[in-house]
Amino acid sequence: MSDPTAHPRVAHLIATLGLAPHPEGGWFRAIHRAGAIVRTDAARGDRHALTVIYFLLAAGEVSRWHRVTSDETWHFHEGAALDLFVADPALANITVHRLGPFDEDAAPVRVIPAGQWQAARGTGACTLVSCVVAPGFEFADFAMMRDEPAAADVIRRRHPDMATLV
Repeated sequence: MSDPTAHPRVAHLIATLGLAPHPEGGWFRAIHRAGAIVRTDAARGDRHALTVIYFLLAAGEVSRWHRVTSDETWHFHEGAALDLFVADPALANITVHRLGPFDEDAAPVRVIPAGQWQAARGTGACTLVSCVVAPGFEFADFAMMRDEPAAADVIRRRHPDMATLV
């Protein structure tokens, strides 16, 4: 596979925005952590009210199946549209949401409810978005499907076309 950072716009965005590789795929940088603290349940403890990151996917890169314990709002900024996949709790159905400029198939903002499995794939050379998580993101609230074999097995059996995103 070719180096995604070889694309001039991708290289420019990575350098200008100070992006680094993200564990789920793509590139990111945290840009805001609210000063306000909110109380969640006893198991999670206190969290910042919200957090914001830039997130970039270059051609051939994906955001692998993961879930966050808080609501996550995706905001489109530039580039090609992005397909955002959301699995229901039983992993029986996967919904595809197109994130991009307004048109008949896309909207620039999508919300993924807390605890839902999600993954994403760009449709072109690159896609730049921001993701807002509230209550704020902590890696303790983040799970990758590849680390949960039972869920990964369900996706592979029921949705083989989505297995590459595990």
